[in-house]
Amino acid sequence: MKLHITTYLLLVVVVNIISSKSVFDHLNKLLPKSSNDIQTTAVKALIGRVVPSRQNEFNVIVDGKYGPDMKDMFYISSNSSGGVNIRASTGVAAAKAFYLYLTDYCNCQITWAGSQVNLPKKLPTLPNDGIQVTSNDRFRFYINTCTFSYSYIFFNWTDWERHIDWMAMHGINLPLAFTGKEAIFQRVFQRFGFTAEEMRAEFGGPAFLAWARMGNIRAWGGPLPQSFIDNQLQLQHQILKRMRSLGMLPVLPGFAGHVPNTIKKHYPSAIVTEFGIWNKFNKTYSGTYLLDFEDPLFLKIGSAVIQEMINEFGTDHVYSIDSFNENDPTESSYEYIEEAGRRTFEAMDLGDPKGIWIMMGWLFYMSKNFWTQQRIETYLTAVPQGRIIILDYFAEVYPVYSKTNSFFGQPFMWSVVHNFGGVFDLYGKLDSYNNNPFNARDYPNSTMVGISVVPEGIFQNEVAYELMFENSWISQPLNLTDWISKFAIGRYGKSNIHADKAWQLLKMSVYNNTNTLEDHSLDTIVSSRPRLSPPLKPAIWYDPLDLYTAWENILLASDDLELTTLFRYDLVDITRNALQIVSIDLYNDVVEAYQKKDLSLVMSTGKALLEILSDMDLVLFTDEHFLLGAWLRAANITAGSESEKPLFMFNSINQITLWGPSGQLTDYAARQYSGLISG
Repeated sequence: MKLHITTYLLLVVVVNIISSKSVFDHLNKLLPKSSNDIQTTAVKALIGRVVPSRQNEFNVIVDGKYGPDMKDMFYISSNSSGGVNIRASTGVAAAKAFYLYLTDYCNCQITWAGSQVNLPKKLPTLPNDGIQVTSNDRFRFYINTCTFSYSYIFFNWTDWERHIDWMAMHGINLPLAFTGKEAIFQRVFQRFGFTAEEMRAEFGGPAFLAWARMGNIRAWGGPLPQSFIDNQLQLQHQILKRMRSLGMLPVLPGFAGHVPNTIKKHYPSAIVTEFGIWNKFNKTYSGTYLLDFEDPLFLKIGSAVIQEMINEFGTDHVYSIDSFNENDPTESSYEYIEEAGRRTFEAMDLGDPKGIWIMMGWLFYMSKNFWTQQRIETYLTAVPQGRIIILDYFAEVYPVYSKTNSFFGQPFMWSVVHNFGGVFDLYGKLDSYNNNPFNARDYPNSTMVGISVVPEGIFQNEVAYELMFENSWISQPLNLTDWISKFAIGRYGKSNIHADKAWQLLKMSVYNNTNTLEDHSLDTIVSSRPRLSPPLKPAIWYDPLDLYTAWENILLASDDLELTTLFRYDLVDITRNALQIVSIDLYNDVVEAYQKKDLSLVMSTGKALLEILSDMDLVLFTDEHFLLGAWLRAANITAGSESEKPLFMFNSINQITLWGPSGQLTDYAARQYSGLISG
């Protein structure tokens, strides 16, 4: 007999009142598994990779008993030998301390585009009392499910090692770890009667795994080679070992209820619902199946997935589970919504009684009409308080915590999506990143437990990520004018008046989006199919003159600054965006000339537009980060054999162009690569 929903919710309230003093007990038990010695050794090795000739000048001690309960703390001081002592509560905190010293005292910077770590011959001396910093929040979560397809899919261990170092130095302690998921799900479903080949076909191709994982599509771009599945499993072991050695708590995938479309062949009586079509994909690849939460199979498969994850990888007791990401529930009753939340939790809890469920809050933004406050409350309060964490996706634009009384008492993280599709446009909301997490912490009865940065794609707009991860370690919002000057000095290794002016202009223009525009370059000339109607309307929220003046100043700075990796990257990136804006005016001129039937003007203006695009392609060719060839080469290397290379090449090209069999998401992930523009 089912408990009436109103009675159930009243019981939840009573239980919450009784247990309010220990509501986050399960969260408080999430601690690094690695010993102090292992974390200390891992941070020393990281320092050796970053500054190999100077690593002995940094003395590191990780002590889990150091600092306040449930907050990371570090202390850095100078020693009598001219070196630096670092004492920290975790390996991540120690790595962050090291990076803070590099940025604040040595004018260095380490980002995806490269590193500027030109240390002075004598390390700068710290204040007599040293520097002590305590984190604002318990957690710093990083990465989006989509990132594994848009940015990570062709990563090898060298790439991951460098990236995990970057995570640690930016204080990330709760990284999403989905690599190798297919091997575990294949293994579990084989126990339930499905074949390995059946599962390979279901997963789809390597560049589209993220959306198969979220239940949006199936099979497209596949079948997934078994060699790739096996290699990703081994890679996951390396990733998890390194993350844990640094004191991180990797977030493993759980079971959200998505099942193969062949389930009725194996279980004729299984209760399933079929989602609607996702983004114009036909029934071959969309209309995925969700196992009913009350079906006995749900708990069996869900707990088996968690147990197999633990058997293979061990666990830090944190699992990412999303049943309804961009797929609305097929039933709208509160009983069904309660059941969905309760049974999803129960499946995880059966597999790991210490488990914490992390879910994306994207659905509460994307499906606002369905997810009313009452449905959100029903879904979330079906889970014991403190056993779920909601990532308040897109909080920089549409914060949900303030519309739901802090997610009705469940812990949440203030989150930034920032990038969609891995596009390259210059974009940011620096003022929001600087101030709004503090507003969320100060919200009445706030249940905020951290910040999360969840871009769909990375390797762009590095300034936004540098600032966001500062927010966890500062006591109040920064003076952005001063901070951006310091950022420029660290990026290029020295002060330059023109570089500073360029970044101040960028701060007040492209990085000062104050409306709800997304970071997504739809309707740009370079990344979109040309058309006459409707007219292209690219998102420009700033005065282009500010961008052009910044471009001029970054060029002027080249007389004084060396052509380092980071300076060249910025020079190319700012030039790319400036030429993109120039091309819009020329395109509009071509359309106007066409409408006036002025053939001569169409030809002359069209020639000028093509020359701009050719110039852009040539400029992008000067930096490896903007080469189509680099993306294709990574795909080729990832293929397990010569026979698999065509599949990997197809996946890599289709994702950044048609994104589907016939252009279902055309140009959504358009990259302004040299070789792609000219091609």
